Amino acid sequence: MDFELTAEQQMWRASVHDFAERELKSRAKETDAQARFNWEAVHKMGPLGLLGLNVPEEYGGAGIDAVGAAIAIEELGWACGSTALAIAAHNGLACATLALYGSETLKARWLPRLASGEGKLGALALTEPGAGSDLAGGVRTRAVVEGDSWIIDGQKMWTTNASVADVIVTLCRTDAQHLSLILVPTDAPGLHIGPPEKKMGLKGSPTHGVSYDEVRVPRENVVGIEGKGLAQTLAVLDGGRVGIGALSVGLARAAYEESIKYARERETFGAPLAQHQAIQFMLADAATEIDAARLLVHRAAWLKQNERPYTKEAAQAKLFATEMAERVTRNAIQIHGGYGYSAEFPVERIYRDARLMTIGEGTSEIQRVVIARQIFGQK
Repeated sequence: MDFELTAEQQMWRASVHDFAERELKSRAKETDAQARFNWEAVHKMGPLGLLGLNVPEEYGGAGIDAVGAAIAIEELGWACGSTALAIAAHNGLACATLALYGSETLKARWLPRLASGEGKLGALALTEPGAGSDLAGGVRTRAVVEGDSWIIDGQKMWTTNASVADVIVTLCRTDAQHLSLILVPTDAPGLHIGPPEKKMGLKGSPTHGVSYDEVRVPRENVVGIEGKGLAQTLAVLDGGRVGIGALSVGLARAAYEESIKYARERETFGAPLAQHQAIQFMLADAATEIDAARLLVHRAAWLKQNERPYTKEAAQAKLFATEMAERVTRNAIQIHGGYGYSAEFPVERIYRDARLMTIGEGTSEIQRVVIARQIFGQK
C-alpha cells in the first residue's frame, strides 16, 4: 500500500497550487466582496487542463485521472472557494455527464469548447423549488416530444454556473415514471436565468433559478438513454461528491494555515497563542481531520479511476470532509477571536464558504442514507 503521490501527481499539484495562489488567492477577497466571477483566471485554466478534468483527451481533455482531479480541486478550494465550486460543478457535473453519457455528436460538439476556456462553462440543473433532494418523485420540469424536438417547461433552482454557462444539462420528466437528462444551450429561446441568489458565502460562484418556457431543443440533445436520467444523475453525483470532498479539504487547509500563522504572531497573557494548550488542541484536531478527510477523498477517487464501485466511499468522503471543514473553519475563527469575525481576516470568508458543503450535492443527511443503504444492500 503506497500513500505517496506519484512524481507526476506531485508536479501536477505544484503546478495547480502555483496557479491558484497567483490567480485566485490574491483575488479571493475581492471575488467574495463584489460577488464577481473571476473570468480572468477561468479563461487561463483551459490550457492548464483545469476545465477538462472529466473530459477525455480525444475531446480536448486534460488526461487527468480521478485522483489528479481531486488534487486540483483541493488546491483551487485552498485558494478561493467561490471559483473552486464553479470549476468543480463545471467538471464534475456538467462535463462528466456529457463525457459519460453523451452521444458522439454531443461530445464532439460541446466538450472541446467546454474544456478549452475559449467559451463559457457548463451547468447541471437538478433541484426544483418544491423538491429539494427528492429527485425521484419531486421533479416537475417536463419535456415532451414534438416532431424532432423536445419542448421543455418547468423551473429549476440552485443551479451553479447558470449565468456563466454555454449549456445546462437539465433533468426532466419525460413520462409519468421516467426522467431524462437533456442538454439545453443557454441561448435557447424560452430559457430564462433569474438573478443571482444572495447567499451567505461563495458569492463569487453564481447560483440561479432557471425557468423553461416552451424551450425547444433537438431530440438528439437527450444525454444518454431516454428514461434513465435518474440512474445517470445518481452516478454523476457520486463523482461530484468526491469533488466537493476535495474542495472541503482545501477550504479547511486554508483556514488551518491561517490559524497557525495567527497563533504564532498573536500574543496573549504574555505568550504566543501557539503556546496555549487550548489552541494547540484545536490545531492538532484540525491537522488530524484534514489528513483523514484527504485519505477518504483519495480512496474514493482511486476506486473511481479503477472503475470499481465507489458510491459508499464517495458518500463517506463527502460526509466526513464537509463536516470536518465546518469544524475546522469554525475553530479557526475561535482561534482568531474577535478578529476572526471580521472580514479583515480570511477565516471569516472561508467559514461562510465551507457552510454550503454539507448541503450541496446531497446534504449530510442524504449521505448517511446513501451509506446506510449500501451497508444493508438496499437500492
